[in-house]
Amino acid sequence: MAILGWAMMGIALWHFTIFLPDRFWGGIVGAFLGALLGSVLFGLALHGFTLPSQDDTSVLTVLEAVPGSAIGMAVIWWLGIRQQRSDAFGRARG
Repeated sequence: MAILGWAMMGIALWHFTIFLPDRFWGGIVGAFLGALLGSVLFGLALHGFTLPSQDDTSVLTVLEAVPGSAIGMAVIWWLGIRQQRSDAFGRARG
């Protein structure tokens, strides 16, 4: 249940990327994957890469995915900006 909660929180936060310029690496799909993987990996890391049981899952367990989702999307954003800058630099040189 914890992975489902973390994944749903990542997807919920991903919906807010429509308010940002599309500079994500891979576009909106890249932002989706960054939010999803970031939230699940961060949640697993907080629990020592073990899954909490169904009885240990609560609202706080789901909220643990918020920083991971933000970090995952920030990494994908950074990769997208880096790619755009290298493409612009390559066109300016050639």
